[in-house]
Amino acid sequence: MAIFFFDSSAVVKRYIQETGTAWVVDTTNPSTGNRIYLTRITGVEVVSAISRQKKAGALSEMVAGTAIEQFRQDFKNQYRVIEVTRSLAERAMMLAETYALRGYDAVQLASGIEVHSLCQILSIPSFSFVSADMALNDAAMGEDLDVIDPNMRDTTENCTK
Repeated sequence: MAIFFFDSSAVVKRYIQETGTAWVVDTTNPSTGNRIYLTRITGVEVVSAISRQKKAGALSEMVAGTAIEQFRQDFKNQYRVIEVTRSLAERAMMLAETYALRGYDAVQLASGIEVHSLCQILSIPSFSFVSADMALNDAAMGEDLDVIDPNMRDTTENCTK
């Protein structure tokens, strides 16, 4: 079992076919026993990303609807969700200033740091921050997080690292 924090750019790959989808699907499969954390705003970002692709004609109405419905089920039943609290927002503001991150990216990073801190307190050694956003990944590495970019993963790699 491993602990992963997924940002929106990574978890959306589970629901729509993109580079890195196979690795994300393997890693998030409940049978692996992996624990997958998301922040509350990820729900908005994933539904938005899928809806925008539908509007642009990249996804059919049926594919987009199925993807959104599956995501909503998984968001409710499978993922562990980090809430946006006052302290998390304050940390996100500091991260936005430090790394010049977009607002939601700073919240994603603050959430990942929170999960990483929890893993350290509980002596859980296997934690990874998963994102397909290069600027966010650079900032996460600046915070000494183990970063996985699913766009760079060979689908034959062990999903628990």
